[in-house]
Amino acid sequence: MARLKLGVLVSGRGSNLQALIDACRDPAFPAEIAVVISNRADAQAIARAEAAGIATAVIPHRQFASRADFDAAVDARLRQAEVALVCLAGFMRLLTTGFVAAWFDRMINIHPSLLPSFKGLHPQQQAIDAGVRLSGCTVHYVRDEMDAGPIIVQAMVPVLPDDDESRLADRILTAEHAAYPLAVRLIADGRVTVSGERTLVSGGGWPAAPVLVPTAA
Repeated sequence: MARLKLGVLVSGRGSNLQALIDACRDPAFPAEIAVVISNRADAQAIARAEAAGIATAVIPHRQFASRADFDAAVDARLRQAEVALVCLAGFMRLLTTGFVAAWFDRMINIHPSLLPSFKGLHPQQQAIDAGVRLSGCTVHYVRDEMDAGPIIVQAMVPVLPDDDESRLADRILTAEHAAYPLAVRLIADGRVTVSGERTLVSGGGWPAAPVLVPTAA
């Protein structure tokens, strides 16, 4: 059976890209990365992709007169690579309505909070400031609104009493590296159905017991 072709959009160090690269090395994994695209030539993610023998493209956004023109160039490169699913992995550009519509229900993102809580910038600090006991990450389909869309996978981590933004971010990032490949696997296996602004996942495992934090009185 043909593997689902991924196009990964990146702007930075590419740790989530690396998690996808590592997952795709397994011949049994139902997806493969067809192209990695960055708006920054100095993105470490591009070096990661090149080291793995994956096709790359650098499309500097500053060379375009408008966001729509930039998005059109990205769209053309994705289609050239016959991409079926776009994965945003630290891509620091807001996408136009037209681009989101063109890849509707075929583009996913990962955000370091348990959406719909703590959207936008510095979600880890938002979680600390709110005093929540649990935070985590969310893989979701992309919609026009930032950090919105049907949720596919979430992973939880504790927020410890002495956490600062950096420590919590590192803990959540470890969860991201498990959650993103899982979401891609579920989609590639045909187990995710979008129903309105929710998803239905067939054959998934669900925890039966409540999660208590702190764990004891």
